[in-house]
Amino acid sequence: MKAMRGDSLHIGIFGRRNAGKSSLINAITKQQVAIVSAVPGTTTDPVFKAMELLPLGPVVFIDTAGIDEADGSLGAERVRRSERILGKTDLALLVIPADAAEFSYEEQLITRFEKYRMPFVIVLNKADLRVSPAVTAWLGERAAVPVVASTGEGIEDLKKAIIAAAPKNWEPPLLRDLFEPGDVVLLITPIDRGAPKGRMIMPQEKAIREVLDGHGIVVDVTEYEVEAALAALAVKPVLAVTDSQVFEKVAPLVPAEIPLTGFSILSIRQKGDLRAMVEGVMAVKSLKPGDKVLIAESCTHHPMEDDIGRLKIPRWLAEYVGGPLDVHVVPGYDFPDDLSTYNLVIHCGGCTLNRREVLRRQTIPAQFKVPMTNYGVLIAFLRGAFPRVLSPFPELYEEFRNTSVLK
Repeated sequence: MKAMRGDSLHIGIFGRRNAGKSSLINAITKQQVAIVSAVPGTTTDPVFKAMELLPLGPVVFIDTAGIDEADGSLGAERVRRSERILGKTDLALLVIPADAAEFSYEEQLITRFEKYRMPFVIVLNKADLRVSPAVTAWLGERAAVPVVASTGEGIEDLKKAIIAAAPKNWEPPLLRDLFEPGDVVLLITPIDRGAPKGRMIMPQEKAIREVLDGHGIVVDVTEYEVEAALAALAVKPVLAVTDSQVFEKVAPLVPAEIPLTGFSILSIRQKGDLRAMVEGVMAVKSLKPGDKVLIAESCTHHPMEDDIGRLKIPRWLAEYVGGPLDVHVVPGYDFPDDLSTYNLVIHCGGCTLNRREVLRRQTIPAQFKVPMTNYGVLIAFLRGAFPRVLSPFPELYEEFRNTSVLK
């Protein structure tokens, strides 16, 4: 199974224009990933490159645009895009050239790294040149890894520094903490038109791999074989996980003593703040026809017939509130600049995003005092599976088990 970008350690490469960031990502990956030019500001869009960096595993390097002294509309857009990368970076590389003379921009970056509690490594590029007294003075007691990105000198030492500085647990497990070796985990994975041809959706693949890695026993069926699978098993599953779109059908088939949840709920627990998403769904009870709702998808895809975000969720919400709502769907990375007119934000499972990015996105509606929930929690709420889908998480279940989903 190919590693997913959202499950990889994100390493952002930051620095002034023409500091050698593009040369550095090319040297690390040993590929011509980014355009290298002597003209400052050549990189305008972040460049992503996935690779394996043992023993860390899958990582994504991000070459960001230099944003110092940027002006005009292009400069403003470069700033916005590079700032956005900070919100998804797990480990930062701060690149400074050996002949640098001024460091106000670097100090601003370090302040941001520290604000986000982000580990970082200082990379002294162009180390074949004479290191300026200003660089020596600015570094002081700070450690820096000398490299010559254009030739690859020092890159192996930099990789060792990255491994040493990388956060050890940047993302919790999807479900590995919910079973013991030898336990049976029942996965209910509908195969519909929205599933990638010949493959499963990301959280389903991850669930299978985590159960196998944890020496559990995977029983994987569609929603039509649930009863037969349960009847055939000599050992009761310790957990059942299903796609949220079939909660209504599956919940009555899985005995109440078996904890049941959804792939989307596990995904948001792994990548974000599940409690906040559960709290956010309570706002549905006060929605009225005509209220404004934002549906945020983290990836772009061609809408399918009866698309979950564009058709099913708006239809189910309309049924619940007694009339249509003013629903806006935004695919991709950004929310609208002003969320103050919305009554609710509904986010997808975030399977293509990393944890830092999902947590950042959760803070944005909160700044406008707008509640936010996600697909899995909302669908369970609307289709009669709430709060049962919280049963694998006892503290959260006890907190919300008496919550009425009725109007």
